[in-house]
Amino acid sequence: MSKHHKIPTSIKKRVKTALSYYPQLDIINIEFKLKKNIKKSTMQARPTFDSFFKSKKKRKFLILISKNFKIAGKDFSTLDIPDDIFIGWIGHELGHIMDYQHRNRLNLIWFGLKYLFSDNHIVEAERAADRFAVEHNMEKYILKTKNFILNHADITKKYKERIKRYYLSPEEIMQLIEKRDKLISENVV
Repeated sequence: MSKHHKIPTSIKKRVKTALSYYPQLDIINIEFKLKKNIKKSTMQARPTFDSFFKSKKKRKFLILISKNFKIAGKDFSTLDIPDDIFIGWIGHELGHIMDYQHRNRLNLIWFGLKYLFSDNHIVEAERAADRFAVEHNMEKYILKTKNFILNHADITKKYKERIKRYYLSPEEIMQLIEKRDKLISENVV
């Protein structure tokens, strides 16, 4: 495990699995923190506040993980969801960090402001995180996470619609996989 990562023991194995798909993040400071509740999300990746004043190499990131999430008004423990689904969620959040780490200071601030105030920008950001995860061969986990949400009978229609609106669909993920695999096979020949 990287000295740059702070991970609670209760999620360490699953987080390490997700991180193994992103070897370039081994030298990036990332803290994973369990929180009682995160508004409107189960997990959230972001730069730490002081990172806005540091060089790209010295930035620190935080992935907040809600201890509970609601499905149809019932609380469920995030720690109790199946491993592959948890790993997929983390993989998506790591995709955000991949996106953030190459942005300059002003671009990162502008990105954050647009995320707060522009629905269209949320779509771009969430789809970019999904693309990073697929580019890093995490599609198995991402697809299981999407299917868990979209096919779970107790998840509200409103939440499912949010997932459909902001994130890549399973079909779009399959198209990305086909493109990626085609590029790989063309470069091998």
